[in-house]
Amino acid sequence: METVEQLVSFHHIQVQLSGGAPWGFTLKGGLEHGEPLIITKIEDGGKAAVCEKLKVGDELININGSTLYGSRQEALILIKGSYRILKLTVRR
Repeated sequence: METVEQLVSFHHIQVQLSGGAPWGFTLKGGLEHGEPLIITKIEDGGKAAVCEKLKVGDELININGSTLYGSRQEALILIKGSYRILKLTVRR
């Protein structure tokens, strides 16, 4: 009997939001909760919705060129520290 193994392919998507906060998305999870950092909501009409690249369920892995180690607090500090442009890399 043969075993069929399914390979899961992840895509890394680069997203750039501009104009300053609020950025228009909600983040949950993190090492504190034993979960990956996941985008859980995109605000209608917000900067994240207008760019049309960010999706609910995307995993946040990089902010402004800084690789994330999984802490939600770390991610929030980097997001809040973004003045005019927020560059994100997500895994989908």
